Amino acid sequence: MTHPGRILRVGIAASILLALGGGVAFALTDALGIRSEPSDVPVETSAVAPLTPYAVPPVFSSAGAPELPRLQAALAELRAATADAPETRGTASLAVEIDGSTSPTEYAPDGESDDTYRLTGTPDALRIVAPSEAGAVRGVYDLASAVRDGRPVDERLGETVTSRLGFRMADLGAVGVAVDEEAHSAGDDYSHNSRAFEDVILADAPYIDEAALAVARDEFDDYVAHLLAEGYTAVSVPGLLEYLTFSDVGDGTAVYAPDDEHVARALAMREAFGPIWESASDAGLEVFLRTDMLVVTTPLEDYLEDRFGGLTTEDPAFWGVYAAGLDELYREMPYLDGVLIRIGEAGQVYDMPEWDYRSALAVTTVDAVRTMLTTLLEQAERSARELIFRTWSVGVGAVGDMHTNPESYLAVLDGIDSDRLIVSTKYTLGDFYSHLPINDTLEVGTQRRIIEFQSRREFENFGAFPNDLGPLYAEAFDRLLAANPNIEGIWTWTQDGGPWRAGPLSLELKAGFWQLAELNTELAVRLARDPALDPAHVTADWARRWFSADPDTVHAIGTAMAESRTAITEGLYIGPFADRRVFAVGLEPPPMMWIFEWDIPTGDSASLDTIYAVSRDRLDEAIDGGAHALEAVERMRAAIEATDAAAWHDPGLREEFAATLDYEADTLAMLADYRETVLRAAEWHDTRSGAAHDAWSTAREAFRESAAEHEAAYGGDPYRPAFNLTAARLGTERAERDPAMSWSAGVMLGLVLAWVGYGIAARSDRVRRWPAAGAARAMWVAGTRPWRAAELVSELGRGDRVVLLAVPVLALSLSRGILTWFAAPAHLIATLGAWAVFGIVLVLLLRGPGSGWTAPVAAVGGAAMLRVGLLSAVLAPSGPGGYWFGFWTDEVARSAYVVISFALFGWVLVAAAWASTPAVGARRATGAVVAAAGAAVAAIALLVAAIGLEAALTVWNDQMALLPWGLSRILGITVHLGIPADAAWWIAGLGAAAFAAGLGLAAAPRRRWIAAPAG
Repeated sequence: MTHPGRILRVGIAASILLALGGGVAFALTDALGIRSEPSDVPVETSAVAPLTPYAVPPVFSSAGAPELPRLQAALAELRAATADAPETRGTASLAVEIDGSTSPTEYAPDGESDDTYRLTGTPDALRIVAPSEAGAVRGVYDLASAVRDGRPVDERLGETVTSRLGFRMADLGAVGVAVDEEAHSAGDDYSHNSRAFEDVILADAPYIDEAALAVARDEFDDYVAHLLAEGYTAVSVPGLLEYLTFSDVGDGTAVYAPDDEHVARALAMREAFGPIWESASDAGLEVFLRTDMLVVTTPLEDYLEDRFGGLTTEDPAFWGVYAAGLDELYREMPYLDGVLIRIGEAGQVYDMPEWDYRSALAVTTVDAVRTMLTTLLEQAERSARELIFRTWSVGVGAVGDMHTNPESYLAVLDGIDSDRLIVSTKYTLGDFYSHLPINDTLEVGTQRRIIEFQSRREFENFGAFPNDLGPLYAEAFDRLLAANPNIEGIWTWTQDGGPWRAGPLSLELKAGFWQLAELNTELAVRLARDPALDPAHVTADWARRWFSADPDTVHAIGTAMAESRTAITEGLYIGPFADRRVFAVGLEPPPMMWIFEWDIPTGDSASLDTIYAVSRDRLDEAIDGGAHALEAVERMRAAIEATDAAAWHDPGLREEFAATLDYEADTLAMLADYRETVLRAAEWHDTRSGAAHDAWSTAREAFRESAAEHEAAYGGDPYRPAFNLTAARLGTERAERDPAMSWSAGVMLGLVLAWVGYGIAARSDRVRRWPAAGAARAMWVAGTRPWRAAELVSELGRGDRVVLLAVPVLALSLSRGILTWFAAPAHLIATLGAWAVFGIVLVLLLRGPGSGWTAPVAAVGGAAMLRVGLLSAVLAPSGPGGYWFGFWTDEVARSAYVVISFALFGWVLVAAAWASTPAVGARRATGAVVAAAGAAVAAIALLVAAIGLEAALTVWNDQMALLPWGLSRILGITVHLGIPADAAWWIAGLGAAAFAAGLGLAAAPRRRWIAAPAG
């Protein structure tokens, strides 16, 4: 290369390509945004309540109480509690007086509760005095609770009892949910829809099954009585649009035509469920409808599209349609107290199949949220109802972190101070995981606030393992109530959260070992009423209520529950990772992550390599957590096994408890083996040490055995199901191939270098006569000096021309096969298909006299071999697993590779155009390359679009194991990463535009071919 101008052009091209590669590397690093920082994780200190004798209750006789339905229901619960007691001793009278002349503030100086009462009299002649019916009722329920918990009924004698937080809401529990053992046995339904009342609500007229409705009504009545006895004051039930006809919109037929089945169904729903919700209101619970927003039906969505041109959620008039619906709702169902809305999750995973009421993720900007709240709050104020707004937004849109970022919270809600607004927020800085800080967004703002708790912890095996959250709840209350005087209540998810049929079958009051999660339901409500309570005493009360009146047995259960958090926090989490806040792709991944999510140990490199990188300096600690968890379970099991079955209320519950601990031990042992497997594999990629490789091999064999035993023991068990190990096996199987792929890549690199060396050596006349030497030389020269391509290919015979095409095709195929462990045909179809389309279109556009298409083919093949060599070099040290390990964890190595790889990719296109220029001219050559590249992009994008972007990404990711397998089974990859659903069509359009533009350039008149001079 001696021509000065050519040297300059090469230098300019190289500089541009490297600069573009640098830009891509910078953008990629910025998009990934992988980093971690310390996290203020609460320290949980568990304790066991001291041995306390069971307080035998008396039989109560009424000495007088007002004939009020709510009060009589409470007295009935007191009689039932006494009847259920293991024994009674003596009698006691109970008088209840509602003293309207006494204000609540005399009993509750801060005026924080309307269920205040005072317990007076003597142990055998108790008297409840309250300023309101609510206080009197609460006093009787508290006596019933004392009886069930084995506490002295006169323990509060002489005291004024107040509730610190007056608003105490629960979800619908398992009311209306069928006990479906078959669905739980399958374990593959990750729908978040409870399908409550599925057998009640019919698809067609008359829309309601009356027999099923009667059963559901009885379930609901029992559940309401249960909530009232526990101390709850409100209940949230799913639904909103199902009750609306939108008769207040336009002339009443603007949304639904008079004969639309949605109208008939809404009227039937009101008639069927209205009396049920009204009965809860009559019993003393506030009733809130709970809905996503947006929620639409097909006619409603059509109306909104026609009137507003789309789902224009920043337009007040748009929300006026929903406000009109709420006007109708409260007029027709006046016993409802308000609605609870969520904006942050939506889609098929939450919807019921073949049910035309669905959620849409459309409220994603600050303006949209503020407009929605302003409009709906005007309606709430007009109707004297409450609007509960959840801050949960799971990272979607501009309001994505208002749940965890005080600044974002204020940006969204500052200045919206209606006294009809209640803001609901989870107590954790994220979802209901352990190893998370207390949510400091609950410490800011001027709005009324309630705190969300989850009893049946979805991410900790749905309450199937003992999990005493008392100390954690107590710390949350202490901190948050001290920081924010606007907190006035709680919302406890007794049953809801996550998929309903993918985990253990446990339905409150109905099926499974639901009593385990009931502890957290009791803890939440009792600490809300009195944050100063010792949670260990609440656990002891729970043990006496459900399991045994024997003090030693209660103490043993308390001892076991005090160990439960060690088993959970060590066994289900990798501590050194979980104790830090990690950020990636604009999101904050959860602290568990290696189980993504619920029962799916993940096998993806992004999660597992990042966990290793964060934990690298504490690797032994990260691995040893599994053993520590098992030791805790063994201590729990020993405590339960030491109890006398005869001392339990029901010996079957002792067996259930022991079986649960066996299940936990088996599950955590399998997970301990898996955590060591994935961490040792990452250690080998990081250090390439023989010791790490040997440790990985040992752990892998242990996991293979424990996984098989786990599935054999619990596969198909609806109550204690085996974990879903599909993703773990996908990742493990690919990791097992890494050593072989490493060796193959090394061989491939050697072959590429040998081929290049052969091409260089073929400069001599002697070597040039050897087989395929001409093709090797043509490819080397054309790939590095494409302006000479035509000169060299003109000398090639038919055999060399075949080699010229076959070698790069074979090299590309093998290198991409190695990159994908020969286990990802989707990736090969996409990449090799794109290369094929590019090559075919290029050949078609450049065919003609002289060297025609062979010159650009030689240039493309030679340049592609350089990329094959680069890829083989980075795969050789430890295979594709090492390649992706570096991608996720080493910013410098990733950036260097991206810069060089992108520059070489760009050089392929430059070389193709440069090699074609002598024959057809620069304009046509450039056009042909642009058209070929556009056609390749368009073809693959159209294929993806035809399959469906989500479906295509799911197949690709399942085979490559780069992102969590569970993503597509939960929110979907596109939703989780914010990829527009029509992105493939847009890319196809851009590719088609490039193809058309290239064709325009390539249509220039052909130049007569002139061989380029040597040089």
